[in-house]
Amino acid sequence: MGDADVQFVREKHHRRSIRLRGYDYTQPGAYFVTICTRGRECLFGEIVDAKMHSNEVGRMVQSTWEEIPRHYAGAGIDGFVVMPNHFHGIIVLRDHPVVGATPRGCPVSRQAQGPAPTMLLSDVVKRFKSLTTARFRHAATKSAWPGFCGRLWQRNYYEHIVRDDDEWNRIRRYIGDNPLMWELDRENPRGHTATISESWQV
Repeated sequence: MGDADVQFVREKHHRRSIRLRGYDYTQPGAYFVTICTRGRECLFGEIVDAKMHSNEVGRMVQSTWEEIPRHYAGAGIDGFVVMPNHFHGIIVLRDHPVVGATPRGCPVSRQAQGPAPTMLLSDVVKRFKSLTTARFRHAATKSAWPGFCGRLWQRNYYEHIVRDDDEWNRIRRYIGDNPLMWELDRENPRGHTATISESWQV
C-alpha cells in the first residue's frame, strides 16, 4: 500500500461519525461536532506555549461560527475552539425558534409549545463550511492568505449527541483543554505517535 493509499484510509476512517441509525437530527438537543481541514493542513494559526494563536483565517472561522444563531433562529452555540487544522464546537437545536444565549445546565431545552426546528444538524454544519470556504476563497484572491485547491474542509465531519449534563461538561473541558494537548493530538501532523484519549468519552 502506497503513501497515498495510507492517507486515504486514514482520512476515510477519521471522518467516520457517531451517527445513530434512525435518529432524528432535527430534534432538540446538543451536538458535539469536529470539522477538519482538507489534508489536515494547518491554516488557522499555531499553538504557542499551549495557547492557540489564530491568524486571520482562524479569526474568520471563529466569527463565522459565532454568526450561527443569526442564520438559524432555532440554533445556538456553546463551547468551541479553533485549532490549527480543525474545529471543535457544540451546536444546540432548540424546540422552537428562539434567538438568545445557549441554555445552560441542560442539553435539551424543553418547551411546552412551539414547533420543532426544521433544520437538520447537517444543514447548520453545511452552511458553516460553505460560508467559511466562500470567505476564504474571496480573501485568498485579495490578500496574502494561503490559497487552497477548491475545498477548505474535509468532506465529512464528526458528530456526537450530547446525552446529559455530565457529558456536556466533559466535552466543554475537552474543548477548552485542546490547545494544551496539541502535541499529542491525533490531528497534529507533526505530533507524537501517541494520541490523547478523548476524556469526555467515559
